[in-house]
Amino acid sequence: MKIKSLILLSIFGLISVFALFNPGLPITHDGQDHVARIANFYQNLLEGNIIPRWAENLNWGYGHPILEFLYPLPSYIASLFHFLGFSLVDSVKIVFGLGMVLSLFFMYLWLSQFLSKQAAIFGSVLYTYAPYRFVELYVRGDIGEHLAFAFIPLVLFYVYRIYKKNNFLNAILGSSSLAFLILSHNAISLMFVPIIFLYVLYLLWQSDKKKLLVISYLLIVGLGLGLSAFFWIPGLLEGKYTLRNIVTAGGYIGRFVNFKDLLYGQWSYGGSGQFTVQFGIVNWFSLIISLALGFYFYQKKNKNLILILGLTLYTLIAFFLMLPISDFIWGRVILLQNFQFPWRFLAITVFTTSVLGAIVLDQIPRRYQVWSSILLIILILIFSKDYMKPRDYLYKPESFYTGIYNGTTDTGESAPIWSVRFMEKSPSANLEVIDGEAIVKEIERKTTLHKYKIDVKKNTLFRENTLYFPGWEIRANNKPVRIEFQNMTYRGIMLFSLPHGSYNVEVAYKETKLRLLADAISLISLSTVIVGIIFIFLIKLKHKKKL
Repeated sequence: MKIKSLILLSIFGLISVFALFNPGLPITHDGQDHVARIANFYQNLLEGNIIPRWAENLNWGYGHPILEFLYPLPSYIASLFHFLGFSLVDSVKIVFGLGMVLSLFFMYLWLSQFLSKQAAIFGSVLYTYAPYRFVELYVRGDIGEHLAFAFIPLVLFYVYRIYKKNNFLNAILGSSSLAFLILSHNAISLMFVPIIFLYVLYLLWQSDKKKLLVISYLLIVGLGLGLSAFFWIPGLLEGKYTLRNIVTAGGYIGRFVNFKDLLYGQWSYGGSGQFTVQFGIVNWFSLIISLALGFYFYQKKNKNLILILGLTLYTLIAFFLMLPISDFIWGRVILLQNFQFPWRFLAITVFTTSVLGAIVLDQIPRRYQVWSSILLIILILIFSKDYMKPRDYLYKPESFYTGIYNGTTDTGESAPIWSVRFMEKSPSANLEVIDGEAIVKEIERKTTLHKYKIDVKKNTLFRENTLYFPGWEIRANNKPVRIEFQNMTYRGIMLFSLPHGSYNVEVAYKETKLRLLADAISLISLSTVIVGIIFIFLIKLKHKKKL
């Protein structure tokens, strides 16, 4: 990347996130909840839980398994910055900023491989400054979806690099990029799988070395899925223990988009149905002109016709799935309902029209491209000037996020199926006597380990005020104790009984067999990547010595 392009992209990136430099947390739909989740995630890491799955302080202190189902990469990155000394709020803001800036750079990195510099800059700015991107950043505050935008073009960059220079290093970096995409946001990664797959087919169609390319692309997919297996395997298969399908079922109803709102909508910080779902004026322009360009490519038998047609078709499919006319599909496809909001397919149109816009500009004679790109980028900045700021800022002490949090930070879809969606108040004690007589002394309390010293006077029923989820175990004097968690009076809360005697009781949250298997797959995949990088380094070192 040339220094001029680097400076220019840095300026555009800083402009888009300038409002994040203000003290306080931007007030968004989900921003405060993300900070609370990450506070629990960070506490897990401090206690040695490398893969955090349990949020101890959420749900009024009853705990919650949301971390198992919540995309972990934003939390890992925010935790790193918090470890380096930034506050939790500033760490979250840094992740939001990285999502914007990296998407700009990575989109340019990919587009510049096959388009002119001016076209690549224009496409990356269009990708970053689309209205929906600012809805994500300053209205919804969806940290995972926002970060995922950065890794979509990065995956495609390495897919293309393998097409141009097929080697193991590019395959490893491509698999890591795919893993980062999956770990950023599961729904968005699933939404973009068809685009990645079709792009692979497009490059295979043009290649003379199809077999070698297929092997490398399979390696990307295999390692990418393997690296992220610790998240997506338990998240997918243990979701049956949650209210996910119940809460999300029918959630799409009333969330469809009117076509006129895709053309233009007033900027609003309200919820679904209130904030703008406009497509973006320059994005519309790019789509319309690309249709004419496709006809031109057809006449000239230009191979880029396939790319234009594919992007346009996927844009139209995204349009269709956002409009009320697609209701019959949403009602029949349960997987689609997990996307929750039809307008979420704006993510597809942001990407496709940005690429189409870059391709259109690339067809302009080189001597006109600079001024054309400058004019279009100025228009984008003008259209975006009112979107690049939050409604206001929230100022709360760090303890608000690190202490007991009065909520689950989701809509209840991650709650255990045998529990209620939300608790309503904090328990009076961590361990309570329901029936019987006992003296309880709390010895230690960590996120995934609670220790008690209990002197039982007579047979006693206890209530450990923690939600049960597969992985929780109770042992008394190192012997397993039966857990009752489906008592209708204390739904989802762990109950257990002890006879007369003195006990050292441990309540521990451990990895299930499924999670251990997923962890092992990720560990093997990570080891493969590390060994591969070392092997490549040694080969290059040996080659240099020979020279």
